[in-house]
Amino acid sequence: MLQNFWYACHRASEIGTQPVRLRALGHEFVLWRDGDGRVVALDDRCPHRGGSLSQGTCSNGHVVCPYHGWAFAADGACVHIPANTGDARIPRKAQVRSYPTEERHGWVWLFVGDLPEAERPPIPPLPEYGQPGWKAIHGEFLWHAHYTRVVENGMDIAHAPFVHSRSFGNPAHPEVADYTVEPHPWGASASVELVAPPPSGLWSLVLPKQRPPVKTRVAFYMPCYTRLDLDLGGMKMIVFNSNIPVDDEHTLTRWIMLRDFFTGAWADGNARKRTHRIFLEDQPIVEAQRPRAVPLDMSREVHAKSDAIPLVFRKLRRECLVERGWGLRWDEPEAAAPAPLVALRT
Repeated sequence: MLQNFWYACHRASEIGTQPVRLRALGHEFVLWRDGDGRVVALDDRCPHRGGSLSQGTCSNGHVVCPYHGWAFAADGACVHIPANTGDARIPRKAQVRSYPTEERHGWVWLFVGDLPEAERPPIPPLPEYGQPGWKAIHGEFLWHAHYTRVVENGMDIAHAPFVHSRSFGNPAHPEVADYTVEPHPWGASASVELVAPPPSGLWSLVLPKQRPPVKTRVAFYMPCYTRLDLDLGGMKMIVFNSNIPVDDEHTLTRWIMLRDFFTGAWADGNARKRTHRIFLEDQPIVEAQRPRAVPLDMSREVHAKSDAIPLVFRKLRRECLVERGWGLRWDEPEAAAPAPLVALRT
């Protein structure tokens, strides 16, 4: 796992004025909105006796520990100890680590690291989100897999004819034409044309049986985001994935699917079902990959020309871990008890 990046960890619409527990990056956070409506993120651990702040309440924009009632402000400073009397002072060490937050693309983003604001990698762009003519739906999918495998799967061009032969892959045409990798800050993209199978279901009503090649663009943004653009002959679709490591064994993909056609709510169910089906097709393959994480040693696995864009991801990840020293390490000597992992697959 990497520090010094923004992580899209939660739906913004699900954060209110009461504390919410978040398990991500092998760590526990507490989220809530303060008196100004801004999302606050702190470590979910009271420095007094280790109580879980997310089990408490919020009062006057502060989060209140359920164990002894200590209250903490948005910057993590303790502002009230109910047991104190007279001139008893609040200890200077009564502080909880706080994290910068942003709201973008319907998500709450946390910056985890120590870089000053001017030096932080940017939040990945999704300019179509919220624009007229684009319909967005959100969903989640939980993997029993390391996040690096999930990220690479999201930009892997050559697996579609085999893993997705019953949905959008065409096993009769597995070839991947040579493509050019186009680098951008903290990521890269590539465009290819794929031969699509005959349409089925709802698609058969709007697409011809003999279809032209599907213009496809894949992209990734460090450390864990992928974007897939499909041009279906005048109808465009985008799938943007935030693949957040819950811990070393689990990844929660928060996804956004945007389309510029069938923008009525009547089509949302079908779109959600198809997106969910694609994840289910990928799931057994990705969860069975060994080693669990993408190797840092490039020679550990064999590569082909079609792997050009995943190789850029591997090189950037190695640069962040080895050269920049951005491996994520938490300070506490004992790992907090993990939250129950609920299979969120909607």
